Amino acid sequence: MFDFLHEGYFVLFAIIALGLMLGDLSFKGFSLDSSAVIFVALLLGHLGFTIPAEFQTLGLLLFIFTIGIQAGPGFFEVFRRYGHQLLVIAFTLIASAALLTYGAILVFDIPVDLAIGVFNGALTSTPGLAAAFDATGSAVTAVGYGIAYPVGVIGVILFVQIFPGLMRVNLIREEQQYQSQLLEDHPGIINRNLRISNHNIAGKTLQELDVRGMTGAVISRVKHEGITFAPTAKTVLHLDDLIKVVGNEEAIAKMELLAGGSVDEDLSFDQRYEVSWLLVTNKSVVNKSIRALNLTTFNATITRIRRSGIDLVPHPHSRLRFGDKLLISGSSQEMIQVEKILGNEAGRLSETNFLPMALGIALGIAVGAVSINVFGLFNFSLGLTGGVLAVALILSNIGKTGPILWSMSGSGNQLVRRLGLLLFMATVGVSAGAEMESVIKNEGLT
Repeated sequence: MFDFLHEGYFVLFAIIALGLMLGDLSFKGFSLDSSAVIFVALLLGHLGFTIPAEFQTLGLLLFIFTIGIQAGPGFFEVFRRYGHQLLVIAFTLIASAALLTYGAILVFDIPVDLAIGVFNGALTSTPGLAAAFDATGSAVTAVGYGIAYPVGVIGVILFVQIFPGLMRVNLIREEQQYQSQLLEDHPGIINRNLRISNHNIAGKTLQELDVRGMTGAVISRVKHEGITFAPTAKTVLHLDDLIKVVGNEEAIAKMELLAGGSVDEDLSFDQRYEVSWLLVTNKSVVNKSIRALNLTTFNATITRIRRSGIDLVPHPHSRLRFGDKLLISGSSQEMIQVEKILGNEAGRLSETNFLPMALGIALGIAVGAVSINVFGLFNFSLGLTGGVLAVALILSNIGKTGPILWSMSGSGNQLVRRLGLLLFMATVGVSAGAEMESVIKNEGLT
């Protein structure tokens, strides 16, 4: 009657459910979250329950691919700017932990696969466990991870609380400096109304002046003879015209030198014009530059790009990404057409297209399987996890290939990533649980 209790699929989802319930429990602000799944799996594996091994690889692939897709757009930009510093820090941390692990192997005669699990558990690195399991194929690796993980968590908490004091670092001041640096990298976008008083620009079109190129600012509105409208490249500026300019503080200052001083006058559109935030959800315009989009033919101007919560000044060469939010001013009659071009379908942001995921993972597996002989000394390959991660990073940075979008919505990515992690931890935990008793008997806990 209760045979279903030993069915692999039932065991899998029972472990995930129990693990998530345990992970939701909090003690003084600390909780295991998804990592609790592996501890439940270790226990049930020790009690003799099993799960089909295929779920382990499936979960691993989904988890690694979604990490790469999420990190890709910012990974290469950050690496170009801070690559040297980050490599030094990462190498120092990993090398020191690896040396300690190697020392433990020599001193305590710990099996290598167990030590690798301890290494990742001490660093609380679940992605590291995934890569380690791919490399060793040993369930004992997860046993080491499960033993070291709680100690690693406590160590991280103590480190974060104690280390700043030892190094005499003021975290509040460091946070303020970081925010200042962030503002410097992405200056705040403001707008200001100016009156044209420079005779040298009067009578010239915006195309002739190349305002964006000279100042970095955008003219979003022009008021001429009492009528306010959204300008196009052919719009001619006249003396005493009022213009609304959008940009960072430096760009606005340049515009004041070019055009004239600021004024406190209203530049509200009349009923023929409007300003709207529109979403980029049409795949056909993703990766297109603003110049190629050519919205000026619809009497519309992009005055601001909001990407991942950061406001950016648009430039002709700026390329649009899926999910960008654009502030557009233009003719009310033409705005409907502009909306159709961009898509502006909020529901699309939460959709998950599995075709790019399937193609990307398949390509990653193929890349990881390629083996290169290095100077006749050894063969090098990225392996399953390395190949999938590398391909995901590259595809996410590319953004789009033909009709295929490689990006994923935030909610979709989080869902698939967490599902993959849960499948992986449940399966590897059960297989490790079966070995846990013998490992502890042979190696002990000290």
